[in-house]
Amino acid sequence: MRRDKMKTIGILTSGGDAPGMNAAIRSVVRASIYNGLKVLGIKEGYEGLINGKIEEMNLSSVADIIHRGGTMLRSARSDEFMTEEGFNKALNIIRVFNIDGLVILGGDGTFRGAKKLKDAGVPTVCIPCTIDNDMGYTDYTIGFFTAVETVIDAMSKLRDTSTSHGRANVVEVMGRACGDIALYAGLAGGAESIIVPEMEFDIDEVCKRVIQGRNRGKLHHIIVLAEGVGNAYEVAEIIKERTNTDTRVTILGHIQRGGTPSAFDRILASKMGYKAVELLLNNVSGKAIGTRCNEIISIDIDEALNAEKVFDKSMFEISKILSI
Repeated sequence: MRRDKMKTIGILTSGGDAPGMNAAIRSVVRASIYNGLKVLGIKEGYEGLINGKIEEMNLSSVADIIHRGGTMLRSARSDEFMTEEGFNKALNIIRVFNIDGLVILGGDGTFRGAKKLKDAGVPTVCIPCTIDNDMGYTDYTIGFFTAVETVIDAMSKLRDTSTSHGRANVVEVMGRACGDIALYAGLAGGAESIIVPEMEFDIDEVCKRVIQGRNRGKLHHIIVLAEGVGNAYEVAEIIKERTNTDTRVTILGHIQRGGTPSAFDRILASKMGYKAVELLLNNVSGKAIGTRCNEIISIDIDEALNAEKVFDKSMFEISKILSI
């Protein structure tokens, strides 16, 4: 399906939304138009691709969206796309609309769908958009730092009310099996304890910190718990029983996916979107865009999917030392 010259680029967002997706869409659309390309927006991810929910985009399509959370193209999960019949429908739509290349935004599940398209001969470039920051090939994913800021803001508000009542608060954050949101927000927000899937934790040590803090006059205790560890209510109940401290649970949930993207996420999204168009214009595809040491990089999608996520243990140790 590869064509000698790139004329039409399609763009879609799939899986969970992440703040900064709109900034990336804007970047792809404007960089494409600047270079004389036609841009087709595919609504509702792979499901929309199968059903032909496609419309041409122009400069006005992406006006006033750089600061907005969510995705203007909307998102959806598609079981049908992973079937042979559904996948063939998608390939047919790509042919019918004369799409020469695809820019696909999302997390690891989205990347696996993009790999199928790449293996079928569709020029494809992926941009990592997930608040979890769980993709090992890139230092950061779009949306991660905005989610961290959302958690920090919630922690600040919880600290106010917890201080008024002398309470402990277990704050559950997202991330699936990755503890990065908990780690970064916990360190930046001054949490007493951070509990993540990557590191073993001793509940007695958590309780000890609560008691020691109370004994020196501390009136609040914030424990950040990554969702991949266990049940926040069970952890809170143990803390309450062993410390005799009123302990509440706050599950932030999908609020972490929303909100105005941070400056960092907007900049990262803009640079990655531009890079994706640049690659396709140079007939380079099958790539995942990422960032390493503040530089925009691209690697094979297969390599990106197989990259091991490395947890920052040194940062975790720093957080433990600073929370004594």
